[in-house]
Amino acid sequence: MPKNPLHIIQRDNNRQSCFFCDDDYLFYLDWLKEYAKIVECTIHAYVLMTNHVHLLLTPQNITSAGNLMKRLGQRYVQYVNRTYKRMVPFGREDFAQVLFNKNIICLYASSILR
Repeated sequence: MPKNPLHIIQRDNNRQSCFFCDDDYLFYLDWLKEYAKIVECTIHAYVLMTNHVHLLLTPQNITSAGNLMKRLGQRYVQYVNRTYKRMVPFGREDFAQVLFNKNIICLYASSILR
């Protein structure tokens, strides 16, 4: 739903680790910022866990969130495969979305960042 906040959870298919060192988190965040601009998503908050990611974002059009997750997942999988010489299934468009009422977005964002 365009212009409505979404909570997106992205994880490895087998719930295995997808971040292995600080550089991995930084790589993911750099591309999150880049792709969010390109596909027109506003990122309100994020939490990067060892084996999954939480994003709170508002897509500006109907394809924004899906395009963001597809691009980001593909880029990150390529990075991990190249860096660690392995195959990591994280990001293969496996993500869940939860629609939020705009009035509670700030409350939710502050609670997940604690």
